[in-house]
Amino acid sequence: MKPILVIGHKNPDTDSICSAICYAHLKRMLTGKDYIPCRAGQVNAETKYVLDCFDIEPPRYLSSLNPRLSDVQYRDVAGIGAQMSLRRAWEYMSEKDIQTISVVDENNYIQGILTFSDIARFYMEDQGADALAEAKTSYRNLVDVLNGELVIGDPEQQLERGKVVVAAANPDVMEEYLHEHDIVILGNRYESQLCAIEMKAGCIIIGLGSKVSRTIKKLAAEAHCAIIATPMDTYSCSKVINQAVPVQHVMRRSGLITFRPSELVEDVKKTVSKKRIRYYPILADDGKYIGMVSQRNLLDIEKQEVILVDHNERDQSVDGIGSARITEIIDHHRIDAIETSNPIYFRNQPLGCTATIIAQLYQENRVEITPAIAGLLCSAILSDTLMFRSPTCTPVDRRTAETLSEIAGIDIKSHAVAMFRAGSQLIDRSMDEIFHMDYKYYQVRGKRVAISQVTSVNQEELEEIQPQLLEYMQNCLPTSGLAMLFVMLTNIIEETTELLFAGQDAAEIVRAAFQQDCDTNSCLLTGVVSRKKQLVPPLLTALEDED
Repeated sequence: MKPILVIGHKNPDTDSICSAICYAHLKRMLTGKDYIPCRAGQVNAETKYVLDCFDIEPPRYLSSLNPRLSDVQYRDVAGIGAQMSLRRAWEYMSEKDIQTISVVDENNYIQGILTFSDIARFYMEDQGADALAEAKTSYRNLVDVLNGELVIGDPEQQLERGKVVVAAANPDVMEEYLHEHDIVILGNRYESQLCAIEMKAGCIIIGLGSKVSRTIKKLAAEAHCAIIATPMDTYSCSKVINQAVPVQHVMRRSGLITFRPSELVEDVKKTVSKKRIRYYPILADDGKYIGMVSQRNLLDIEKQEVILVDHNERDQSVDGIGSARITEIIDHHRIDAIETSNPIYFRNQPLGCTATIIAQLYQENRVEITPAIAGLLCSAILSDTLMFRSPTCTPVDRRTAETLSEIAGIDIKSHAVAMFRAGSQLIDRSMDEIFHMDYKYYQVRGKRVAISQVTSVNQEELEEIQPQLLEYMQNCLPTSGLAMLFVMLTNIIEETTELLFAGQDAAEIVRAAFQQDCDTNSCLLTGVVSRKKQLVPPLLTALEDED
């Protein structure tokens, strides 16, 4: 059974990361199942400080939930060697109930593929009497398909010349159609055996379980003529002998279609949709064969179970969320139109932080909160509420953070200031990195906009990056596919935000949203520190009402 993934929104903040870690821990404690915390973006400096502070590893990075071949239950069936006889290959494929098999070398690198159709085609086509020699069939394969014994000869030696001859005539007639190196199927007649050796046959096959005389053995050894003794009659020998042909003679070598575990299932489906082969080899990253995947495997793929924390909007979710099965959502944002295939557990509360809800869940389920978990949850609340300065902060958030700080053994003020300082070291970062530290997409009336927030306790630092960040926004807007870009430069201590914007009519939208004059590309918003509660609602309303 696949582990269940717990993941926050894209461009994760401290709440998104810490909530994923703590809720996955709670679910493991409650169910005993495997829940794995994940992230849909890079860990920012503030969050890294928090994780380092409590010695917690970052969640697993997940770029997409679109299923890959590694998520498919492919067939773990071993490949076969190129020297295996067609008979043994057929039996192996029948035993494994697979219509296509990979042919590999001693290091497990693929050399070709063999299908039931290839074997059938070989038998239905008119094979000449020299097929064994043409295929360089080994004596080992001949002995195997004839259920016989190699009386004289080397089992590893290969037939390279001669044709198969059934010696049904007397010795006088045999001399007319036997040639050097031929493979002669005959019975227990001493004269026929002797004639074949004298005619320099490459191999004689003696049927009906007949005993081979010492004289024949001696003469054959001297003439370098192999002898195979078999319990089969002449007809049975002639019927099955071509089954000794090695796989390499029949297998497909060129135009092979192979896949890697990292390939997207959707891409694989497109490739195989017009092919008639049912199974395809999967190769590891080092090129070695690891199994076979069928078109049915691609249809029967098990959906990944996912729990969303700190968001419920599809645009904010990890790529490929539509191919997963959402089982729970824990969030404190507005409810968006995200669809699920089944009823789910959905907990949404008007609090300042998702971590506050998760702390409540620990208490409701009477699960002990360890100092490390308390530290993560408390840090998330301090981050999302800007140390209780944000209007989204509720008395519940504050009481919860104070309780958690006692368990974690931290001082709220000094810990919060250290967090914010770690996250606001902006000077040495690129504008692209700063812009994408904490940004979200929103869509209104067919227009898609992005709102980024940069927080700091250093006003000089914010003022220094402002012109560069504005230039970056104006340069990247034309190719971004967005109608407008907004950046909040928020001073946590002074509780102010310098709102930067780019895009046609962006200034008019800001004026309408906040009912105040503004410059061409910026506007000072006093007392505005919350994107979710103070900026997004009026801004989206203005966009909605735009003429």
